[in-house]
Amino acid sequence: MTTTDRHRFSTAADLRAAVRRVARAHRLPVDARARLVVAVTAVASVAFDAGGAVHLETTVRREPEPGRPGLLAVVCRPLGGGERPAPAELPLPAEAGDDGAAVWRVRLPPPAPGGEAAEPGPEDEALERELRYAMARADALAADHRRLKHELAETNSGVLALYVQLEERDEELRRAHGKTLRELEDALRPPPLAIDGLELAVHYAPAGTDAPTGGDLYDWFTLPDGSVHITVVDALGHGVTSTRSALNVTHAVRTLALEGHRLESIIARTDEILLPFDRELMATVQLARLIPGTGELMLANGSHPPALVVRAGGAHAYLETRGRGIGFPMAGSDGLLRDRLGPGDLLVLYTDGLTESRKDPLEGEARLVRAALRHVRRPTAEVPGAVAADMHTVILHPDDTLALAVRVAPRAGGTEGGAEVTVPRAR
Repeated sequence: MTTTDRHRFSTAADLRAAVRRVARAHRLPVDARARLVVAVTAVASVAFDAGGAVHLETTVRREPEPGRPGLLAVVCRPLGGGERPAPAELPLPAEAGDDGAAVWRVRLPPPAPGGEAAEPGPEDEALERELRYAMARADALAADHRRLKHELAETNSGVLALYVQLEERDEELRRAHGKTLRELEDALRPPPLAIDGLELAVHYAPAGTDAPTGGDLYDWFTLPDGSVHITVVDALGHGVTSTRSALNVTHAVRTLALEGHRLESIIARTDEILLPFDRELMATVQLARLIPGTGELMLANGSHPPALVVRAGGAHAYLETRGRGIGFPMAGSDGLLRDRLGPGDLLVLYTDGLTESRKDPLEGEARLVRAALRHVRRPTAEVPGAVAADMHTVILHPDDTLALAVRVAPRAGGTEGGAEVTVPRAR
């Protein structure tokens, strides 16, 4: 069964009263009723503001089957006026009709027991109920907002605490990981040498704490004839992979040296041995051979920075010989550089991380001379670390760093030294 009413209204007050009567007559919930009244008035206000009127049409359709809800259709058709609010943005969304009307379709509640169909009481009481409902709803929303805000604050606090715990745990894992790798690397490094008349010391620093191992490695040992062999290697890359490459080089060099191969041939022979197994291997190499009794020094080089010698009297020079490193074309040392260390003389072997931290190798070598002269009077054990600290006051290019100091112990009662030597540099 369907019934339809049509009315014309010229004021907002009459329109609101009519809509409220219809809603109360069909026992619409307070919330739906209030939204319907406000929505219809918002659509009609455009016509009222322009001095026009609106047509209001209400249609009620009751289903014949008991228990099935009916449907209330409300159509507001403004007569005149300007732009109307978007139907979807109204307190109770509407459908847009073809003629510009706004249409609301509301499901009706089932009839009240005893046949009572209308809400009792005058209209002002109905309006008061709507206001109370709106205030209660606002209070409930405010309470929900406070509760959610509190829950969010607790959640954020918990997340922050969890984040701090995870950061602390990550830091513990990083420290444990770094400690393990450093212990492993220290275990792979050769033990200190105790040789009468000769002092040796080393300093190593990785490019970053997250990768405490690297491709900078050294080896020293005494040969059967009493001479001391020193190998300094800088393998390409960082981390464990480069450490493995550097270890392969030092082990091959040690084997060849103990087999009695000539020092100037060892780099080329190492390249021949290792390259078939690792085509990606690239490493620079510095080999030093020192006879403690006489101070006789021999150097072979494969693309490595030159050794620095600081004489007991203050003279200094770079001892450089040409050569190409492991993995380079025509690998090997071009020859053998011979020198002699006197009592008190200091020999500094290093990797390019020491001199290229500011991206200028020549500038770095000049600073290395000044740093070595500044700390040459220190105990040998302190020299490599002190020199590295001076060289790394500014780091523009972080890299693994190795500094190794060898000093012939001064004779009792005095030192020996010569005039300053300037060695021509050929790159």
